[in-house]
Amino acid sequence: MYFKLLFFIAAGFISFHAFTQKVKEPIVMTIDGNSITKEEFLRVYLKNNEHPKYDQASLDEYMELFKNFKLKVAEAEALGYDTLPALVKELKGYDEQLAKPYLIDSSKTNDLVKEAYNRMKYEIRASHILIKVAPNASPADTLKAYNKAIELRNKILKGENFGDVAARFSEDPSAKDNKGDLGFFTVFQMVYPFESAAYSLKQGEISMPIRSSYGYHLIQSTDKRDARGTITAAHIMIAFTKNPERSEIEQAKAKIDEVYQKLKEGEPFEKLARLYSDDQGSKNSGGQLPAFGTGTTQRMIGVFEDAAFALKNDGDYSEPFQTDFGFHIVKRIEYKPLDSFENLQADILQKVKKGDRGKLSEEAFISNLKKANKFKDNSKKNLTWFYNNIDSTIFTKGWNAPTLSKNSWLFQYNKKKYDMQSFLDYLANGTYRNKMPIHSFVDYYYEQWQSQQIMNDEKDKLVEKYPSYKALLQEYHDGVLLYEIMKDKVWDKAIKDTTGLQEFYNKNISKYQWPQRVKAIIYSSDKKSMVEEANKLSAIDTLTMSDIKNQINTDSQLNIAAEEGKYIQNNNSILSSVTLKEGANEIFQSGDKYYFIMVEEIIPAGPKQLNEAKGEIIQDYQKYLEDSWLKELNQKHSVTINKDVLYSIGE
Repeated sequence: MYFKLLFFIAAGFISFHAFTQKVKEPIVMTIDGNSITKEEFLRVYLKNNEHPKYDQASLDEYMELFKNFKLKVAEAEALGYDTLPALVKELKGYDEQLAKPYLIDSSKTNDLVKEAYNRMKYEIRASHILIKVAPNASPADTLKAYNKAIELRNKILKGENFGDVAARFSEDPSAKDNKGDLGFFTVFQMVYPFESAAYSLKQGEISMPIRSSYGYHLIQSTDKRDARGTITAAHIMIAFTKNPERSEIEQAKAKIDEVYQKLKEGEPFEKLARLYSDDQGSKNSGGQLPAFGTGTTQRMIGVFEDAAFALKNDGDYSEPFQTDFGFHIVKRIEYKPLDSFENLQADILQKVKKGDRGKLSEEAFISNLKKANKFKDNSKKNLTWFYNNIDSTIFTKGWNAPTLSKNSWLFQYNKKKYDMQSFLDYLANGTYRNKMPIHSFVDYYYEQWQSQQIMNDEKDKLVEKYPSYKALLQEYHDGVLLYEIMKDKVWDKAIKDTTGLQEFYNKNISKYQWPQRVKAIIYSSDKKSMVEEANKLSAIDTLTMSDIKNQINTDSQLNIAAEEGKYIQNNNSILSSVTLKEGANEIFQSGDKYYFIMVEEIIPAGPKQLNEAKGEIIQDYQKYLEDSWLKELNQKHSVTINKDVLYSIGE
């Protein structure tokens, strides 16, 4: 698992080095006659050691880990894991992902990154009307959708309200409720053609129909503001469940109002968050949340963001407000304007590569390749055969490709001609679920096939051009095989082998022991009188913890909190500092709260049952299985380590 994760991380750090002739590398290790170079070992060693050491002990220690890793990969290859269809498909997918950074126009990409940052300086509010049309629609259907969009645009230009027209005619389902209003947005939140049009409009202006993968859009710019920047905030949340009853909402509202009153009376926000907030992820840090806003991956729902950004000064807090999750009070801790281009560049680059913009870089790259490799297109007359000989049965499973009477070439690239038969074979191997006019179908897939052939030609050269790409391919190959064989031989086996797990537990039961524990109810409050009341009520045998809590909280949900369970005293920050006995214990104060502990039972030390420590036992059993398996692999496979080469590293 570790190696697989490592290789995923490595994909973000590809270096683009031109191919150079290398001298023969010394061999540091062989497994079953297959050589591993000093260069490969050193590359992995440096990747896994932030502060590498080159003394013999350190190199020997890592070589043992490296040898075990390579032994597992060798065993996976010996068992044919690299021929399994699922893994072949997975490796092919990784290969395609790894190749992408080498198959784009870096100049175009850099321009798109700069454009995105310049747009990030502003947030746009816009409304739209959508007329749906598929990307591969026929020219007639495309024109029909375009004309409908023009007709609606003319209605608006003649005086009809954009929102009313959107509600009546837009094919975006949300338009009936929001009249096409999309609120404020910034880069990467809309498809690229839509974003580009919206950022180019003046306020109030209505665009011509804009084509995207969804259809045609009419866009009206309604507002523009400077980027909000980012804000670090804290909040107190009183939650309610999904689709809550009115009584639950009212109870939550009463509780948040009480907390707000305490804030106004001067109690610290952080203390109240720790005491009362239902956000378990932030309450212990005083309610503090990760920074959110423009230029961050962290976004909050609109109501919450608006409330936070409305605060004028660090330290200000809002009145209670409601979201779909409950009631909140938000406090501004620190505000920062939009970060610099240098700090955001890497994050923007990743988004550019993944989104619509990535296609633009690829198209520019292909265009440059055509110019550099003497591309000639001969398709205009020869595609006519496909228009005339392919019919709608191609969209069914039983389609039989027609026979060519004459096989001419369609395009020439890098001194190689790509012919009609090759394109016909490509079509025959496809599956086409979305019907479209044959002329559009042929044109669409011809462009796709042509681009694919050109990219494949370039991709075949990558291993020679870029040694770093070749190394990453090997790492992904090894990582995938390692993960799969570890699943079969260790991880899944430890979970599925219930008999072996039971035997392992029986032999090692002394390792899995409970210390003394207490079964107890913990009552807590910031008011001593409340826990004193809980102490009195706990003497009544018929009252449960829930009864006591509800009775004390009749006039305020903040009066008391209660929880019950089995606790190891030393592992519990509240219980570790007190001496407990069975029954009612002395009231004590810790931090901002008072506590009353009702101990129902003191449970003596003793062995854990298998189900009580199953996670820990499975982990230990996995380690046992792996160690046993490695002993077998060392006997099965031939391994030679060249110590002289190993110790020469770092010299």
